Amino acid sequence: MELNELLEITRIEHDQTKPVQVRCCTAAGCLSSGSQAVKDNLDAAVKAAGLEDKIHVSGVGCMRLCCQGPLVQVDQESNKESKLFEQVKPEDSVKVIDAIEGKETNLKQQDLHQPFFTRQLPIVLENSGKIDPERIQSYIAENGYQGLYQVLREMKPSEVVETITKSGLRGRGGAGYPTGLKWATVAKSKGDKKYVICNADEGDPGAFMDRSVLESDPHRLLEGMAIAAYAIGASQGYIYVRAEYPIAIKRLETAIRQAQRLGLLGSQIFDSPFDFKIEIRIGAGAYVCGEETALMASIEGKRGVPHPRPPYPAESGLWGYPTLINNVETFANIAPIIRKGADWFAGIGTEKSKGTKVFALAGKIRNTGLIEVPMGTTLEEIVQEMGGGVPDGGIAKAVQTGGPSGGCIPASAFATPVDYESLTALGSMMGSGGMIVMDQTTNMVDVARFFMEFCMDESCGKCIPCRVGTVQLHDLLTKISDGKAAQADLELLEELCDMVKHTSLCGLGQSAPNPVFSTLKYFRDEYLALIR
Repeated sequence: MELNELLEITRIEHDQTKPVQVRCCTAAGCLSSGSQAVKDNLDAAVKAAGLEDKIHVSGVGCMRLCCQGPLVQVDQESNKESKLFEQVKPEDSVKVIDAIEGKETNLKQQDLHQPFFTRQLPIVLENSGKIDPERIQSYIAENGYQGLYQVLREMKPSEVVETITKSGLRGRGGAGYPTGLKWATVAKSKGDKKYVICNADEGDPGAFMDRSVLESDPHRLLEGMAIAAYAIGASQGYIYVRAEYPIAIKRLETAIRQAQRLGLLGSQIFDSPFDFKIEIRIGAGAYVCGEETALMASIEGKRGVPHPRPPYPAESGLWGYPTLINNVETFANIAPIIRKGADWFAGIGTEKSKGTKVFALAGKIRNTGLIEVPMGTTLEEIVQEMGGGVPDGGIAKAVQTGGPSGGCIPASAFATPVDYESLTALGSMMGSGGMIVMDQTTNMVDVARFFMEFCMDESCGKCIPCRVGTVQLHDLLTKISDGKAAQADLELLEELCDMVKHTSLCGLGQSAPNPVFSTLKYFRDEYLALIR
């Protein structure tokens, strides 16, 4: 494969583009609402109307406004204005064709000029809802694999690491560790072998960012991993994804086969000396396997439990070899950074948090779905403008970020810009990107108890503070919630939270008390009201 062959595929794809593109969302959310039947009926309606030369129907990835699915978007050469139809039923297929031909229709149409769409800046999601995730030609036509070609033909591995460092990209898996620094550490580590791992074990309640990228644009992940492998000197990669994501797994398997067939994965990629293979490892859905040492143990065929660090994976990881671990969203940022340059990426966001962040917006909010916004966008803009506020005249009370590892931020702090440091200062964290909005009817003690129950159930049991401490914390929160606790129980709750946080082995136990800490900090009166 040469660059001119990539460009030839792009040319053919563009030449074959029909005047009307009908895109039907076939990501998990819309599929669960019957979008496959919608797409099948659209295909049949186009054929019945004899419009196959004019209209092309394709299944695409997530169109983001998940609460209104199934979604169908129509793009016409003759009309620059796209149309997005919502809650489309299989029997509506003829109405979609009628709308294309300018006839009156009663289909529900979404306003694409509302803030939910206009305030987004898609980098990670730039192909989502646009390309067919099951066709590599569709990805290549959007500059796919040109970043990989560029690094293999024009850049030394050290230059790739330098570019990522200069971009300011930080890991999107939660902690925000500088990606370039991690890559540089693995690149310098000595080892006969090195590995690249994509942590796709997304398990936070309310989070579906990574799943959406995997389902919507799997080749973006493969290209990012291949660039990373070249930069650090690896020849083998693994994607660790939970079995609860069958559509993502199927599309990843298809993408790997397609890339291998075109010589974009495997041996001598782009006729260079660089070899790189990717395999999928399917996890059983244990939350602790999102922790990197537990994840690697699971890949090695062992029980997925964490181990003390150091040594860190960058020096001694999978089977004792230097290993680079990043999550899906981090890898999905790599190809655009290579194509457009480090300065372009560093020019987006805040001083210390560069680029964009993908959030799964859920809870008591009008517009639930997926958003990608520049770092520094305020919670107010996300919740009230993009999210449309609480439905039925409700009032937003708090937003929970970071999943079970994060905390609850009160509405009084919604002017805060979303970046790593600001959220940490509020007692929460960026996490992988779950964002759950709560209204004035939400009991914050119950919220803390819900997240503690999740951590209690998901504790692997290896260390006592987490295994026993989360159970005791859950019991105390239940006692308070039931109105049976005294002041001494509240003091014990705080003391136990501190102990679990500072003595647990891994991030699950260390962060489990965070929802309790944050609700005690901002909503202490609700605890006191329940104490005798």
